[in-house]
Amino acid sequence: MGIILTGPGTIGSTITQLAVALTLAGVDEARRRARRLVAAALDLSPAEVLARNDRVITNDESERVAAMLRRTLAHEPLSRILGTREFWGLDFMLSSDTLDPRPETETLVEAVLARVPGRGRPRRFLDLGTGTGCLLLALLSEYPAATGVGVDLAAGAVDTAARNAERHGLRPRAEFVVGNWGKGLTEAFDVIVANPPYIASSDLAALPPEVRDYDPSLALDGGADGLAAYRAIAADLPRLLAPAGFFACEIGAGQENAVAGIISAAALVIDDVLPDLAGIPRCVVARRT
Repeated sequence: MGIILTGPGTIGSTITQLAVALTLAGVDEARRRARRLVAAALDLSPAEVLARNDRVITNDESERVAAMLRRTLAHEPLSRILGTREFWGLDFMLSSDTLDPRPETETLVEAVLARVPGRGRPRRFLDLGTGTGCLLLALLSEYPAATGVGVDLAAGAVDTAARNAERHGLRPRAEFVVGNWGKGLTEAFDVIVANPPYIASSDLAALPPEVRDYDPSLALDGGADGLAAYRAIAADLPRLLAPAGFFACEIGAGQENAVAGIISAAALVIDDVLPDLAGIPRCVVARRT
């Protein structure tokens, strides 16, 4: 696909050209996305882009904008283009081994905050399938005396999570290890969180290209029925969860009953099923009997 920019102009005229191209490609909220793209290419904040609408961009900047537009039109998410995603007010680096954190996953953080008081007390957290480390690090940012472990099967994800911990000054309280869910862990944790893969294998091909082509299949593929990871995790919960501990996991749409059944069969009590901001059941919370 040929791009379209007529050459260096002002920030305002460039945004307009990008918005037209994105609209023709069927992209939602084209002008807002165009502003974000130009801001990223010029290393400006969205507010600076609006305030400097008449600023002329250089040839090099125009080329950067065009390159980012090509990637956007190929359905690459802006977070992947930039290499970062905001989650719980923190900026997380991404890699090819990590899921791109979504806002709905913040439901798990909210669930823990509502159920685990005394944020100044020492706690032990476990994050199974840690990816970028976003869940564990968000919780550690809220519980300053807590420490935790993040586990992921992908060594690249473990490395990315460790770098994110360094980025936010949380490395002394966060350990990241390569592992297969809870296998090999021996201690008991006050809180266990997990955002496991929950897409049925046969449904992967139908996912939007922004997800299918850029998120790692290891973080998406939940097996034949999408529930394989929940079964593996549940088997270790009675051993890994402290007597007064909580478990919170993300689920896919329509999976609340199946996941609750798997967790209940592991002798845990379902505390609640919480919706995300769209009202979709998104988080199953359980506790020890």
